[in-house]
Amino acid sequence: MRRTGQESAIGTGALALLATFCLPGAARAAEHITLANGFDLVCHHHQIVDGKVRIYLKPSQPDYFELNPDEIAGYETVPDPIEAQPEPVASVAHPAATPVPKPISPDAHLTAEDLHQLLSKTSAEHHLDEDLLASVVKAESGGYARAVSRAGARGLMQLMPGTARQLGVQDSFAPEQNVQGGTAYLDALLTRYHDNIPLALAAYNAGPEAVDRYRGVPPYRETQAYVARVILEFNRRVIARRNAARVTSALAANRAASREFGRTMATSGNAGTGSD
Repeated sequence: MRRTGQESAIGTGALALLATFCLPGAARAAEHITLANGFDLVCHHHQIVDGKVRIYLKPSQPDYFELNPDEIAGYETVPDPIEAQPEPVASVAHPAATPVPKPISPDAHLTAEDLHQLLSKTSAEHHLDEDLLASVVKAESGGYARAVSRAGARGLMQLMPGTARQLGVQDSFAPEQNVQGGTAYLDALLTRYHDNIPLALAAYNAGPEAVDRYRGVPPYRETQAYVARVILEFNRRVIARRNAARVTSALAANRAASREFGRTMATSGNAGTGSD
């Protein structure tokens, strides 16, 4: 596939980040988290576990995702959001009601399987590497479908409202629409910059006008850090994918050798039982 498994390197400048961390109690008000890249998240609470910051979207322990401490600029406790009251349950006297299938919820952090299904389909349509898209999503939103940046970018791939309109995205918080639009935009940028991944990523972050003006990755610390972060994650995924392929190939070779050895031993045994 086009643009599959490409590895790049880019110099990274030190990114001065300010973060304050505290271990929350079992129950507390909601938290507003400011990320170092300028995005904002609202969650139930956070915890620091094994050097990682766990972001809990709901009180239940399994519903969380992890960030590195240096990816968070600060926390702020905010009043608990008012929960919507459930709709009255339909009377049993109306059995003809048909349940409506639910799409992927835009209010939750997508599971790895949810994200894989979205990205595998879209990457195949645009002939892009799924790991590249996954790396962009991780850098842009951390997989949180309702992420909103200070500049107003929204959703998994952080589309600005004007860009979303141009791409035909009606709801940037809908995971399917956002990924379709973001992938189409990244595909167009890769075509524009002749499959140069750093330039396409820089244009995705700072706009193609800035890349054209500086004839390369703009000298913006945020953009340079963004490009480096995506490429490092992409390279990590590519290496992991290759290692997994080697292990699978080795296991297959061992199984084939074992079968061949078994057939050889069976043949030898049959030959040895012949009558004199």
